[in-house]
Amino acid sequence: MLWRVHRTAGPNVVGWNQLRYWGPSGARFDPHVPPRSESEIGVSYTATDVASALAEVFQDRRVVNTIRRAPYLTAWRTGRRLRLLDLAGTWPVRHGASHAINTGRHDLCRAWARAIYQRWPALDGLHVCSAMTGRPCVVLWSGAADSFPAAPSFSAPLSDPALRPYLYRATQEIGYTLL
Repeated sequence: MLWRVHRTAGPNVVGWNQLRYWGPSGARFDPHVPPRSESEIGVSYTATDVASALAEVFQDRRVVNTIRRAPYLTAWRTGRRLRLLDLAGTWPVRHGASHAINTGRHDLCRAWARAIYQRWPALDGLHVCSAMTGRPCVVLWSGAADSFPAAPSFSAPLSDPALRPYLYRATQEIGYTLL
């Protein structure tokens, strides 16, 4: 199950089942070639648990704002098995990097992402560790565009009162404030 927090209002809205085709942004594993522009390369960041999805999206202020830009929490199972390069294991050290690729400077990680994408364009993306929680995350690239199902397994606005107890537990777990 992949989890994603995605905004549904404001600039640069990207649907739960879409990839972002502009970049690089400030995100760690954007494979786009600088400078920031529209690209043929897509990217989407997902987590394998709710707390990590929240921790990654709201890391700047460590406040989960359930209203601003109308965020949704969405989960799905891919329609097929993904071809992912495992950066959470020993691959980085075997190829001249280290586990710091999961937590290091974003510009260096993006350079690795670009090199990996250029070398293996058929990959669906990367299996990485969340820099915030250390838990598994999946970065989807263009190859994964056809892996989204027709409908998600779960999707609700973060402002949904029924979601509040789950969000509260997750934010308590990671030490974030819930608004």
